[in-house]
Amino acid sequence: MQPRVLVIACGALARELLAITELNGLTNVTVECLPASLHNHPKEIPELVRARIRRARGQVGHTVSATVCPPAPSTVGFSDNALLDNGTRHASGQFDEILIGYADCGTGGLLEKVCLEEGVEMLAGAHCYQFFATHDRFEQLQDHALGSFYLTDFLARNWERLIWEGMGIAKHPELRDMYFGNYTRCVYLEQSSDPKALAAAHECADRLGLELFIEPTGYGELETAVVEFTTKVTPT
Repeated sequence: MQPRVLVIACGALARELLAITELNGLTNVTVECLPASLHNHPKEIPELVRARIRRARGQVGHTVSATVCPPAPSTVGFSDNALLDNGTRHASGQFDEILIGYADCGTGGLLEKVCLEEGVEMLAGAHCYQFFATHDRFEQLQDHALGSFYLTDFLARNWERLIWEGMGIAKHPELRDMYFGNYTRCVYLEQSSDPKALAAAHECADRLGLELFIEPTGYGELETAVVEFTTKVTPT
């Protein structure tokens, strides 16, 4: 019997995680996501993750009853707005292990502390930009041009809500230069050939007054981490 793995992740990674499970035949992996809007409120992430972990373990046999995140990207029924506002519903099933689909993501080490206390693994690194680009390539990008602002497919498609509106620039245009005046370029880390995301990345860079640099990444170390975690888990 295959080990049963629950990945509790950021809503901004939902489509990528589902694609990874499909591409690698990981039928034993279930994906559950918190709202992607937490990108702008990272200090809330650790305790919300803890609550999801405890809920997944809270019933006899580690069973929780609710609908699950769809099993394949071709059948994803969640819009980006739904992933931003709500994430996905709690996963149902019995799980042998839980992987936290976040890096530190601005929590200042608090998420790592929660994961240690709860006895679960999390993704390595500082943020999703690093694991999409891979550690070494991200360091090269940083060294090449200090002051790089990063986008992923999800962030590119939703930059107006997360950046323009979420950071208050829409109401107070003067904030743009206060926030982004020291940035030198916008780096779009491209996970897939998504024309909508590419067009949005160009629009975001133009609106922020930055040069756009496109870096195709695929799923990077996110795919490696999920596959390796799944293969080392043994069923209980």
